[in-house]
Amino acid sequence: MTHRPEGLSAYIAVTAAYWAFMLTDGALRMLVLLHFHTLGFSPLQLAYLFVLYEIAGMVTNLSAGWIAARFGLTSTLYAGLAIQVLALLALTRLDPSWAVGASVAFVMCVQGASGVAKDLAKMSSKSAVKLLAPEAQGGLFRWVALLTGSKNAVKGLGFLLGAALLAFLGFTGSVLVMAAVLAVILVAVILAMPPGLPPGRKDAKFSEVFSKSANVNWLSAARVFLFGARDVWFVVGIPIYFYAVLSDGTEAGNRAAFFLIGGFMAVWIILYGAVQAAAPRLLRAAHRPEAELVTAARGWALALCLVPAVLAVAALLSSGPSTGLTGTLILGLLIFGGLFAVNSSLHSYLILTFTQKARVTMDVGFYYMANAGGRLIGTLLSGLTYQFGGLPLCLGTAAGMVGLSALAAGRLRAPVGVSP
Repeated sequence: MTHRPEGLSAYIAVTAAYWAFMLTDGALRMLVLLHFHTLGFSPLQLAYLFVLYEIAGMVTNLSAGWIAARFGLTSTLYAGLAIQVLALLALTRLDPSWAVGASVAFVMCVQGASGVAKDLAKMSSKSAVKLLAPEAQGGLFRWVALLTGSKNAVKGLGFLLGAALLAFLGFTGSVLVMAAVLAVILVAVILAMPPGLPPGRKDAKFSEVFSKSANVNWLSAARVFLFGARDVWFVVGIPIYFYAVLSDGTEAGNRAAFFLIGGFMAVWIILYGAVQAAAPRLLRAAHRPEAELVTAARGWALALCLVPAVLAVAALLSSGPSTGLTGTLILGLLIFGGLFAVNSSLHSYLILTFTQKARVTMDVGFYYMANAGGRLIGTLLSGLTYQFGGLPLCLGTAAGMVGLSALAAGRLRAPVGVSP
């Protein structure tokens, strides 16, 4: 395939829109987590705030592939950005005088809308890569790794931005600023989007979203457990543990804790994004047969499994929150982030390899439905495991889930005769 200049322009526009979205998504997650933790919400209640977000993501991904196939990728991308603006504005209506149950229900619903928005934008962006990327010399892997890696680096900055905004502008002011910026970017993207993405086809059937490919199904299963393994400690466990270690209960201490927690989460995500972007070089993808990359998925998952297992033992042997354990956790979780990034990037490349262009939005939507399912399981388990077993149970559960991801990845086979 000869690469067309308008394809590159469309790729840049899609990537810019996705960056803007993920910056606000990361900031919003940190804002909600830290704001409601300071209001006295338990780990389980904090997990509930994100449950509908992940459920909405599952439903959205399942249907978004069909919607994009029928109405075009630009329609789903614009819809994702617009819904996120509305969700941010809705959060400004939260009243501090409401009872805990009403606050949880309201934020769950708004987070659900944000989950719809996020997965519309993600499915649109990832599907666009399959259609726009050059096929020669590992072009597909390079483009998908660049999109995914840069997105996570931007989301990492969003974590830091969310913590900083909360410290200086408060919850409502922060949300209003993000809504205004994202609305401006949405208008700019609509006005500047070049041609290059398909308009959709009216004969697309919803039943097509369910894949009949064994590779797509096994990879989706591997994705469920991979992302569940991350979120089981990432969503509630580690932020709340760090808050217990870093905050002294004063307003100044809380503000410092916000910055440090937001800073760590930002560094973790940025490192994750940088390694994702570099994954094609780390794996020597341009010079290796596709069959070797398929086989590599299981080996990288097994390597990842060791990290949370070791950290779980370290947390179990520790007498409680301490500086020594915190240092070990930071180092271990950064190593986890690097290995996780290679696993995630390899998965993102394989799903586009396993699918055909005629049904790319369907298979990508189904795959990211599995991704959202993994995050949902991880989110629920994050609150449950931390509340009932502390950090050791969080990390031990993560190790078990990565092991299951490795088993699913071991069932993948190199595709034969994939259509261009």
